[in-house]
Formats: sequence, C-alpha cells, structure tokens
Amino acid sequence: MSSLRALRLVVAAAAGAATMAGELAAVRLLAPWFGASTVVWTNVIGVVLLALSLGYLWGARLARGERPRRVLARLFLFGGAWYAAAPYLARACAAWFLPEGLALDAAEGVVQWGSLASACVLFLAPLLALGAAAPLVVEWWTREESVHAGTAGGIVLCASTIGSLIGTFGATHWMVPSFGVVATFAGAGLALVACGVATAWTEGRLAAMLALLLPAYALAAPASTGPRPKSGERVLAEVDSTLQRVRVVERQTDGWRFLQVNEAFDSFQSAWRPDPGLLGAGYYYDLFALPLLLAPRDTRFRVGFVGLGAGTAWRVMQGMRPAGVELRGEGAEIDPVVVDLAHRYMDLPTDDAELRVHAGLDGRVFLRHVGGAFDLLVVDAYQNQVEIPPHLATREFWSLCRAKLVDGGWVMANVGSFGLGDPLLAAIARAMAAGLQEEVCLWRVPFSRNAIIVARRAAPVPDPSLVSTGSYELDGRLAAIALPGMQRRVRPGEAEGDGRRDHGVLDDDRAPLEWLGQESLARAAAVLRGEVEP
Repeated sequence: MSSLRALRLVVAAAAGAATMAGELAAVRLLAPWFGASTVVWTNVIGVVLLALSLGYLWGARLARGERPRRVLARLFLFGGAWYAAAPYLARACAAWFLPEGLALDAAEGVVQWGSLASACVLFLAPLLALGAAAPLVVEWWTREESVHAGTAGGIVLCASTIGSLIGTFGATHWMVPSFGVVATFAGAGLALVACGVATAWTEGRLAAMLALLLPAYALAAPASTGPRPKSGERVLAEVDSTLQRVRVVERQTDGWRFLQVNEAFDSFQSAWRPDPGLLGAGYYYDLFALPLLLAPRDTRFRVGFVGLGAGTAWRVMQGMRPAGVELRGEGAEIDPVVVDLAHRYMDLPTDDAELRVHAGLDGRVFLRHVGGAFDLLVVDAYQNQVEIPPHLATREFWSLCRAKLVDGGWVMANVGSFGLGDPLLAAIARAMAAGLQEEVCLWRVPFSRNAIIVARRAAPVPDPSLVSTGSYELDGRLAAIALPGMQRRVRPGEAEGDGRRDHGVLDDDRAPLEWLGQESLARAAAVLRGEVEP
C-alpha cells in the first residue's frame, strides 16, 4: 500500500473517530450545566446530524475545485483547532444561556433550548468541517487512483465507520474516564490537526505545522468546564466518570460537604456533616429514618437503597438507630466513581458488615437479583430534580419493589417537585400505587422543593400528625407535613384529573418523563408568577 493511500485511510478514519468522540464528549461537556437527559442527548445528536448533512453538501461543492487535498488539509486544521478550544469556550457559552445561580424553578425551557443553542455554538462549525471532509477524501482518492467513485466512496465509508467505532469506544471507556473531557477534545483536535498537517505536507506546505500548537497547549493547560462553586465553597475533588461529571464541594463555614452530579442549579445529590444523624430542616433524607424509629426493639431492620449516592440516608439512619435495633443495609450506586469519592470524602464505609455496597450496578438489576426482603426500600436515584431514569419510575418497577418488601415493609421515594400538584410527582405516585397495589402518600418536605412518596406493603401509612418517634426534631417535621396542603393520598387506579393531559400510568412501554419534566418546570414558573398554588 502506498503512503498516500494509507494517509487517505487514516484521514477518513480520523474524521469518523473525531466525530463520534466529539458527539459523546459534547454531552459530557454540557452536562454540568444542562444535565444529561434525553432532551440534551437529542439536541446534541440533532446538531451533529445537521452539521454532517450540511457538511456533505458543502464538501461535494468543494470537491469540484482544482486542489481538493489542500482544502481538506485546511478543514482538518480548522476542525482540530476548534475542537481543542471548545472546552475553554463552554463555560462562557453555557453561562450565557444559563446564568450561574439560576434556580431550577425559574429554568423553564432553559435546559431544552439552552443546550440546543450551546451545542450549535460550540460544535456546529467543526462538525460541518468534518462532514465536508468525506467527499473531499473520495474525490482525492478518485483522482489519484483512477477508480470509480463508488469504489472510492465504499472504501472511505468503511474507514470512516471503523474510525467511528474507535472514537465511540475510546472516548467512553478510555479517554474521558482516564484523562477527562478537556483532554478528550484536545486529543481529538490534535489527531485532526496532525492529519491536516500530513495532508498539507504532501502539498509542500510545511507552515501548517504551527497549527499543532493550539491542541498541544490544550493538552497541557488546565481547564474547568463546569459551573464555578458558590461563594464560600471549595472543590475537594472533580472527576469525569464514564457516566457523568462528579464533584465534591465543601462549605467552608461549617465543613459540610456535598456531592454534585452534572449540576449547575442550586442542587446536590448527597450531603455530609461531620456527625451522623439528622441533617435538619430542608433535608428530605431525615424522613427516611421514620420507619427505623417505628421498628420494634430487639429486631433486625434491613434497608435497601436504589441510588445509594454517597450514603447520606445511611448516615442519617446510623445516627438515629434506636437501642436494641440491629441495622443492616444493602444498596446499589450505578457510578463507581461516586462510591470512590464517598469513601474518600463522605465517610461511606468500606468492607462494612452492616452496609453492603454494589458499585456500578443499576438499581433495577439490583432489586431483581438481591436476595431476601427488606423492611424499607429507599429510592433516591433521580438527579437534577427532573432527570429520572424511566425504568425506575414505572408500574413494573414498583411491582418489583413490592416483591422485595416484607409485610408491613416501607418504600419511600424522593422526587423533586414544585408542590403536590406537580405533574411529574403525580405521575410517579400513580405508577407507584398501581405497581404496589397500595395507597401511597405524598408528603411535601418542609423548606424544600422535594416530596417523599411513602407506601407500605399490606399496611397503611400512619397519619404524620399521630406519629411519635421519640425525636423532637423529626416529630416537628412530621407535624409540619400534617398541615393543610402538605400531604395527599393517591389510590390505585386514581385518574389524573385537574384537566391536564392524560399520560396514563407510567409503564415500561410508555413513560414520557421528558414531557412530564418540562410540564413540571412550566408549573414551577407559573408558581413563581403567582398563577398557580404551590
């Protein structure tokens, strides 16, 4: 094989690899601001497809020129330089559409259209250049080898697709988790620039070597692509896992620590304080201790966690465990990096006989295969308030939860909501009632935008106004929930009502949580405007 033929294959493969690596890393780059919901993925994929389509047409036009090889080199140099610069532009771009400090309940439409606009600004131009490269490589091949266009096109498409596979697996399983999003873009940019330089060299244009400087600088220079910590907070650790951007921040006034996952709003996934026990007003985790405090003495109480996070609920229970109650826990956390950071910074125990942690395991898979039954199942696997894995919200999932409970056992799920009339909360509650075949209770968490959905297998949920746990603080929280407008009950088969669009009961076949999430944010905006009661 001639050196020029090998170069053409490498160039075609590099374009495919860079396209897929950029597409996957683009979501990770935007996720700290806009999340990684299906909406964000759709917007990024849509921008990629639009750019490639326009690029193919542009490349077909450029291929008519006298020097397609020279044009190809320039496109690769441009695309590589832009890729390397994208992480440095991301913060300013995303902050333009999503100002720092914006509360989630004021973010109606921002996640959807802000992520689309950011993707267009950051990635439309370089992907347009990569799309235009394919027709130019085909033209180069056809002219140099004197073969049919179909033959050249098939070879180029084969090389490009193989490159796409390398970019897909390499970015997800190696580059991003090992080196981070910034280095992934810089590495892809460096590869493109190198191909551009090599192509330019065959044209005798050695000055293009200078274009290597920008990606090389990007590999060496540090860059933080996510939102800055709030005033009075410092970042203890920030890691790109195979799934998401994870960081631990510490509040300097009191030493509290918070685990954040792809979050630009005023939210977090787990909280830690130096001493185990109740966290205080506004923290929904405290309510998970209720079933434990009502458990009979001299008994074993077994808790299962779907979405263990950094173990906040477990630490609350440890601090509130009544004398004579043997507490045991077992939980799943889908991201091993979260578990590792929790071990290092948030006192999640390692090799603990009381708590067994399944890192890297999906919550539904965990429930399907875990042995024994639980006295309490805690479902806290939802992030960014409205980003909910559909398979953890359907009737079938809640039916599986029922099968894993002892008679009288509890299931408690945290759902971000903007009042008891929140459509997302109501839909999950109806699915939960249908799957458990029990009445469920919706409790608004005082001083919070969270709600807890509570149910028991073959037993009623007690009236919070009549419960005495022995904890003055927790009893006060329950008394607040008993006030008018703070709780609601949903029975199996209950209709949606209120004139809203009927989404039916969420099931594995149809769970339009993206629509419900947008309706939830729209309702939050209406609450802020005073048009709807919270």
